[in-house]
Amino acid sequence: MAAHYDGDHRVHDDGRRAHEIYQSSTMTALLDGVYDGGLTYGELEQHGDFGLGTFNELDGEMVAVDGRFFQLRSDGTASPVTPDERTPFAAVTYFRGDVTLELDGPLDLAAVEARLDDLLPSANLFYAVRIDGRFTAVTTRTVARQHRPYRPLVAVTRTQTEATFADVAGTVAGFRAPAYAQGMTVAGYHLHFIDDDRRRGGHVLDLVLERGTVRADPDADLHVELPDTPEFLAADLDGRDVAAEIETAEGPRR
Repeated sequence: MAAHYDGDHRVHDDGRRAHEIYQSSTMTALLDGVYDGGLTYGELEQHGDFGLGTFNELDGEMVAVDGRFFQLRSDGTASPVTPDERTPFAAVTYFRGDVTLELDGPLDLAAVEARLDDLLPSANLFYAVRIDGRFTAVTTRTVARQHRPYRPLVAVTRTQTEATFADVAGTVAGFRAPAYAQGMTVAGYHLHFIDDDRRRGGHVLDLVLERGTVRADPDADLHVELPDTPEFLAADLDGRDVAAEIETAEGPRR
């Protein structure tokens, strides 16, 4: 992709790529326990400045905001990602903020998503979504580092660590994908949180927004880069109830 830099900001010469989500691997592979990938974060950041994902060995969650990539660990802490770390699943794009909505709460996650759904032009497109604001509460979960032999994701998330951050300012970042993309990615909203100090965060389970700005970008293309690792090539990606497994893995602990 042709690009140059103006200070700390990437400037695009290829407008089409600026409307593309670049994704490494698939959600179905992650469900099957494919927790090691070959893509480094140094390579991933060449495809976007905003997004989410995870790390090899499922070592926490990733959130990228304003070109800064953070690792969110199971103890709720956040730290910068080094370029040589690798990911088995991640999605990034170049965020623009084409659609803007100012909200006053209190509004829970379902209410925020419903307001945004009313504003978005079509349910059949992919969207990058960002919420900057003050939250009465943000409930998150973060998976802990795994060891071989890897268990499927639904088994791992049964023991996930959940935390609630109260009276906090921060950023929620992620994507809204259409229903037909379930399994390739997460259909509906998939969101991660990091506070304004960039020290705490996790995968969003629920929130109460006090006030904030919601921005979204319609992204016309999804580019999926499939890994060629032995684990991915041998994975059983057929014959599973993907929607049910994603709901279990991405939702609150049961």
